[in-house]
Amino acid sequence: MLYRGFVSLVNRLPLPSLAVQKWIAVAVILSQGGIAVTGAVVRVTASGLGCTTWPQCYPGSFIPTSSSTAPWFHQSIEFGNRMLTFLVVATAAAVVLAVTRAGRRREVLVYAWLMPLSTVLQAVIGGITVLTGLLWWTVAIHLVFSMAMVWLSVMLFHKIAQPDDGVEETTVPKQLRWLTALSGVALAGTIVAGTMVTGAGPHAGDKSPERTVARLDLDITNLVHLHAELLVGYLALLVGLGFGLYAVGARAAVTLRLKVVVALVVAQALVGLVQFWTHVPAALVTVHVALAGACTAATAALYAAGRIRTVEPAVRETAAAH
Repeated sequence: MLYRGFVSLVNRLPLPSLAVQKWIAVAVILSQGGIAVTGAVVRVTASGLGCTTWPQCYPGSFIPTSSSTAPWFHQSIEFGNRMLTFLVVATAAAVVLAVTRAGRRREVLVYAWLMPLSTVLQAVIGGITVLTGLLWWTVAIHLVFSMAMVWLSVMLFHKIAQPDDGVEETTVPKQLRWLTALSGVALAGTIVAGTMVTGAGPHAGDKSPERTVARLDLDITNLVHLHAELLVGYLALLVGLGFGLYAVGARAAVTLRLKVVVALVVAQALVGLVQFWTHVPAALVTVHVALAGACTAATAALYAAGRIRTVEPAVRETAAAH
């Protein structure tokens, strides 16, 4: 009953074109990836507890205040990251309204609704991170969840771009699609290992002498090697996938996406090496997180390209006749 009322209200809005729906979906991808990058900025500038509580910034105030013990610089960065959440919420709400008003198929609606629901959950995870004093594993969950949302938002774009009155078509053999999915699993493992490196590394997110941020008590060099080996495995799977795709004569759209993924992974590996050799400078940490989001988005796009919806022959012929 409530959903019918919601749809009734949404139907009073202007009808969005497919192009508008796709642009909104792009904004969702950028906002989901962008907030992970600003989160990295918060961490490397030691502004993680610039706002000392949640949902308020400081007890009794939702905005930075001069009465806080945290420096104004750190308050501003952490508060700015929180404000970006409103952009994430706005894009998530916009895509729900757009696809609902356009009367899109059920799977599009499901992916669209995942955006605002996950944003609420991500805000709660962020709150727990602050309230627990930036425990390393809460920060890790926060980043991993962001990467998962980047993946889902790319899938949402893919679903929106496909016709509702089409039929599903597999563009690559099932075995190669499973290999693509396996590369996604390898990517997830690489990201998790990366968060462990961060948990044991020098950027705790706060350097206040009044409190100590709990860190992961493992040898960081071993963790770096684990992270690097998983990245090599991820790249090896992509190379194997490439041989398979060319062997079966995969479409140019699929092989182009593979090339983009491989290029991003190589760039990410180079940044990781430079980080290790230069003792993890703050600027490169932010670049590393941004590239992690780009690798996630590109791998999701590659996976999505393995199965598409095409217009049914009868519909195609009718459109051509007009």
